[in-house]
Amino acid sequence: MPKDYYKILGVEKGSSEDEIKKAYRRLAHEHHPDKEGGNEQKFKDINEAYQVLGDKDKRTKYDQFGSAAFEQGGMGGPGGFGGFDFNQGGGFNINMDDLGDFSDILGGMFGFGGGRGPKQKRGNDIETEVQIDFLESVFGVDKTLKLYKTSACSVCEGSGAEKDSKVVQCALCGGKGRVQQAQRTMLGTINTVVTCPDCHGVGEKAEKPCKHCNGTGLEKRENTLNFKIPAGINNGEAVRMSNEGEYAGRAGKPGDLYVRVRVKAHAEFTRDEWDVLSTVHVSFSLLVLGGEIDINTVDGPVTLKIPSGTQAGTIFKLKNKGVPVLNGFGRGDHLVTIMPEIPKKLTKEQKKILDDLRKEGI
Repeated sequence: MPKDYYKILGVEKGSSEDEIKKAYRRLAHEHHPDKEGGNEQKFKDINEAYQVLGDKDKRTKYDQFGSAAFEQGGMGGPGGFGGFDFNQGGGFNINMDDLGDFSDILGGMFGFGGGRGPKQKRGNDIETEVQIDFLESVFGVDKTLKLYKTSACSVCEGSGAEKDSKVVQCALCGGKGRVQQAQRTMLGTINTVVTCPDCHGVGEKAEKPCKHCNGTGLEKRENTLNFKIPAGINNGEAVRMSNEGEYAGRAGKPGDLYVRVRVKAHAEFTRDEWDVLSTVHVSFSLLVLGGEIDINTVDGPVTLKIPSGTQAGTIFKLKNKGVPVLNGFGRGDHLVTIMPEIPKKLTKEQKKILDDLRKEGI
C-alpha cells in the first residue's frame, strides 16, 4: 500500500525543507524506541519518510511517482515484472528476494511459504530495569547486570558442532543457504527460492552435532554484563545496547538489550529537565538583614549570598550546577528557592522583640 510521507511527518506538500526537518526532529524524539512510550515502527516510518522528503531529488521523484518509486522490486524489464521469470514449461519462477511484501500475498493465494527468502533471522530483544540513585543519574554510573537469556552454546561456541567434528558444506543447498521449491498451481508450476530448511541459511552443517545443544548452537544460561549508564539520564529512559539481546544462531543476528532506568527520589533535590531544584529554609532575620549561607548542590556545598530584604519564595540560580545534558554539551542550573524558617517556640524576650517590631509596622 502506498505510503503518504507528508502525512507521516504531519506536514503539507508545499512545506519548506526547514519545516520538514523540524517535524522530523520533533516526531523522532517523541517516538524514539529508547524512550518510555516510544514506538519502534513509527520511528522507522518517520525515518523512512525523512530520508525521502529531506532529499531534494528524492522528494521530486516522490511527488511524481509516490512511494512506489522507492519500494523494493517495482516494475521489471520488458515483458514482465521484477521478480518474475516466465519459463517455457507453462509456469514461472519467482525470486522471493525481489518481491518484497508481495511475496507474502502470493504465499496466501497459493499456499506456499511467504517471506523474503533468506531473510536474516534476528534474536529477540530484551527489556529489563535497573534502579539507581539520584546522583548516579546526574553523573553516570557503571553497573553489572545478570541476565538469563538464549546465548551461544558454551561448549561449541555457537557452531553447533562437536569440537572434533568438521563443519562441511550443506549438501541440500550446496552452501548457498537457499533452495528452490516447486509447487503446482492454477497458473502452472511456481518455483520459489526459500531459506534452506537443513542448514537454516548458513550454508554449512556439522558432521557431528554438538551433544550439549543438540546441534542448535543455542543455550539458555545466565550472562554477566558490565555497562555504563550515561550522565544525565532521566527516570524512565532506557539504555540501548545493540546485539546484547538473545542469540539467534550462526545465520542470525542477536537482538538488542534495553535497560530501563528507575531513579530513586532524593531527600533534598528534584529535577526539571536539566535543572536541579531545591528549597532552603532560613531565619527571618537573614531575609531582612542579608548574609551568607551554605547551599548543598550535586557538586557539593557552595556559599550563597542572600541580599537584605529578600522576599520569601525568591529563587536564586547557581549556573552550571545542574544535570549534564545527555549525549550533549553543557549542564543545567541549580535553582534554589528561599523560604523563611518559622520557629515553633519562642522565649518571652523573643516574643517581646517581635511584638515591638509589629507595633513599628515591621
